[in-house]
Amino acid sequence: MMKLAKICNIIHGLKPVLLMVAVQTAFAGVNVLYKLAANDGMVLPILVAYRFLFSTAFIVPLALLMERKKRPKLTWMILLQAFCCGLFGGSLAQNFYAKALSLTSATFAAATTNLIPAITFLLAVCFGMEKLGWKTYPGVAKITGTALGVGGAMLLTFYKGVDLHLWKTNVDLLNGQHHASNVQYSSNRVMGSLLAIGSCISYSMWLIIQTNMVKTYPCPYSVTALTSCMGAVQAVVFGLCTERHWGDWKLGWNVRLLTVAYSGMLASGLMFTFITWCVQMRGPLFVSAFTPLMLVLVALAGSLVLNESLNLGSVLGAILIIFGLYVVLWGKCKEVKKVAQLRPIKEPSSRTSDGVVDGESERSSFEVDGDSDSKHSSIRNGNGETRRVEVVVTSSN
Repeated sequence: MMKLAKICNIIHGLKPVLLMVAVQTAFAGVNVLYKLAANDGMVLPILVAYRFLFSTAFIVPLALLMERKKRPKLTWMILLQAFCCGLFGGSLAQNFYAKALSLTSATFAAATTNLIPAITFLLAVCFGMEKLGWKTYPGVAKITGTALGVGGAMLLTFYKGVDLHLWKTNVDLLNGQHHASNVQYSSNRVMGSLLAIGSCISYSMWLIIQTNMVKTYPCPYSVTALTSCMGAVQAVVFGLCTERHWGDWKLGWNVRLLTVAYSGMLASGLMFTFITWCVQMRGPLFVSAFTPLMLVLVALAGSLVLNESLNLGSVLGAILIIFGLYVVLWGKCKEVKKVAQLRPIKEPSSRTSDGVVDGESERSSFEVDGDSDSKHSSIRNGNGETRRVEVVVTSSN
């Protein structure tokens, strides 16, 4: 029984890791499908609008079914946070990213997302969720890692270098269309890079806002449903303002329908729910730390099925970004361990009324003998057990 319990605890501890691996795998598929849909002529704002419409239709019934009895009261603050989540994590981030993907390549767009951990860290410092710690090793590591990430992104953006032909396959789902656009690729690279970085900033803002939202509204399905609804409204309004030709809104049984269904139901529906779970359990920095995995998966898929070649600038930039990322994570890990070591010293052993005694939350009733400064209190917990503790009362007079 002890071994079984230990195995269950290990699996439970690995659950956030497994969920985030699944998330990045699904997002890698979105990268490939976005590129295919864009090359098929699908207008990108329409693609994003359909994505969140499909996501809303998929996740809202699940939220109503799974969390109908434990959903807190919906307040105006929750609606405002949901609107911001729909904007930064939905319509704005996805429109930026989809346009960047069409202007560059699937591998390049995925590589820029490795900036998300560093940007998330900087935003967390600005909003008081992280401490900089200039004079400590963890603080220096986080600052150095952030600088390496920014430097790697600049190298990846402005330096191409020689092509690296690591392997060759005969599969090309783009049917050679990307070769015709190689002349425009260099001029579009800078604009695509700026849009991709804008998408990273927007995504990081979403993680920060979502962290605060799940504290007061701890319902992953409902949070995802609200985010999808807000994102759908925003994306549809933007799509109608920019694309008024109704023929572009038609979906057939082709790669366009596959893209919006996959990215909507799986990526924005189920995977956004997984992200909400992980943000609630481990925080925004943990979630953002898994973005380099998508680069590896997209690079593999792009070279195998899109006939994309890796270049030296992308590889060197990605190495710098990933190295900087894990320097940041090392600093964060050391910081968490230090806080964990200090916690038993700083936490009080007893508190009055609805407090904590010996690390356990208990409903307390006190009977205080008023004859001396060192007083004894009888504390009764919810199980009917009574504990005797000594309370020292200091008079301010």
